[in-house]
Amino acid sequence: GETAVVVPMDGFHLDNVVLEKRSQRNRKGAPHTFDAAGFFHLLQRIRKAEPEIAIPVFDRAADLSRAGADIISADTKFILVEGLYLLLQRAPWDQMLPLFDDSIFLNATLEETERRLIKRWEDLGRDAEFAKHWMRSNDLPNAQTVIEESAKAHLVFDQIDL
Repeated sequence: GETAVVVPMDGFHLDNVVLEKRSQRNRKGAPHTFDAAGFFHLLQRIRKAEPEIAIPVFDRAADLSRAGADIISADTKFILVEGLYLLLQRAPWDQMLPLFDDSIFLNATLEETERRLIKRWEDLGRDAEFAKHWMRSNDLPNAQTVIEESAKAHLVFDQIDL
């Protein structure tokens, strides 16, 4: 097995088909567009140290989650759970907080956040107009939610160069 495995919250994005049925496609990435209950169940399985746990991973280029894309084996020493809403103090996210041993928050200025988000969309082949519109209409409101509603992490890094 691996020494460390990253468990991405993004593996629990609801599929675009589901979001379109719910008229929520334009808010993909907001807290209500994830299978939070499924994610919580996975975290409980990890805490129970089940011998082998398959986890979903989000494929950003394909814009969908791939089920069973990675495995946490019994001998995995470090499990890093990664995602925007892990410290969110609203249901159902707040029930996950006690399942983490430690928490780290990577802080960035709003200006730097905007720059990184636009670059991410352009790197995925989207034009500058789309990148700026999506960042303003969706990504930034999600970032504001994280800033305003997250519990304090055990460790905070104020600026990380990426």
